[in-house]
Amino acid sequence: MGRYSISALAAGLALAFSPAVHAQDVNGAIAGLPAELKSLYDTAPQTVLPSAWDEWTPPAQPWRWCHSESFQGNPWRVTVTNELRRLAEGLDGVESFEVADSNGDPSQQINQIRTFIDKGCSVITSIPGSATALDDAVAAAAEAGIPFITAAGSVTSSQAINVDSNFAWWGEQMIEAIATALPDGGNILMVEGIAGHPIVVQEREGADDALAKHPNLNVSRSVNGNWTANVTKTVVLQALATNPAPIDAVWTTGSESRVVAEAFAQAGRPTPLITGSITGDALGYWKENPDGYRFDGHAVLPHLAAQTLYRVAARMLDGQKPIVNTLLMPIPAVHQADFDGWYEDCMTPDAVSVFPIPPVDPVSEELIDAYFTNPAPTPGWDYADVPGACE
Repeated sequence: MGRYSISALAAGLALAFSPAVHAQDVNGAIAGLPAELKSLYDTAPQTVLPSAWDEWTPPAQPWRWCHSESFQGNPWRVTVTNELRRLAEGLDGVESFEVADSNGDPSQQINQIRTFIDKGCSVITSIPGSATALDDAVAAAAEAGIPFITAAGSVTSSQAINVDSNFAWWGEQMIEAIATALPDGGNILMVEGIAGHPIVVQEREGADDALAKHPNLNVSRSVNGNWTANVTKTVVLQALATNPAPIDAVWTTGSESRVVAEAFAQAGRPTPLITGSITGDALGYWKENPDGYRFDGHAVLPHLAAQTLYRVAARMLDGQKPIVNTLLMPIPAVHQADFDGWYEDCMTPDAVSVFPIPPVDPVSEELIDAYFTNPAPTPGWDYADVPGACE
């Protein structure tokens, strides 16, 4: 354990494994961050600790970059892996990039992480399938001097570095958008992702907090679409068939807003307001059905998840020292009035693997600098090199 900070582990070990209602700042971990970053932690459910890797010395090159995926069953996850591969393989010093997919099985993901440890990976990046189940495997990686860096869902281990966003805030903001659009109240269909996934839990916690402030909004039903188009369409159609009352809005937490709109059209039901994350196929559907798609949400984009994960991992391999264990990144807002600036010609209703690329980097280098005690430009990073959505 000599290559990462023992003091940080001791400070947070007891609290790191207990659920947090809102962001817990242990030992003032975020107190020194600039206001722009501190605001991202408001209502965040994670326990925020001092980084356990503030004394880590990266291994000598060449590096083996290993990525532990918990699910590759939708285009969003596949795009994350492809973009992370592009970036990692372009980084000087990386000799290999290896991926393991546990297909939703936490036990399998644990075994794959331990295999990565045995192979002597230089760094392990991951989209975890559980907030808590991987903690022993993360500890084993730390014992071997291998950073375990997550994206799109934090783990509770104090020995991990989580590159995340405040998804409780996002869940709340989507309810607030619905409340603004429905000042007299209305009925909501809740379409969540994979049951039990850390992000799903956070998003629903934020939504429930917001719903408590708007008693005129009624949840008609909650279903799990598993962040997968065919599953989402099936459960939405089933919900509509068994709920004849009007549905005024659909709160979704994934990239399947287009199939939600299609399900309402197929059922002959009025078009509701749909929240979620904007995608290429949704923009294509909007272009062909300008009166059949109503959206207000954000851009929870796979490229952005891969890029921020890469930028933190690459900086750590460069010898930069993270200040906290959970680095929250902003989520860009996207309103329907913005669609003309996001739409491109390759985006059709069938373009399920196309995701918009923001014209300007949503996460500046200066913002990431503030998360490190010895910041320097991210090695191998230039937003101008990111391929466009239609490339």
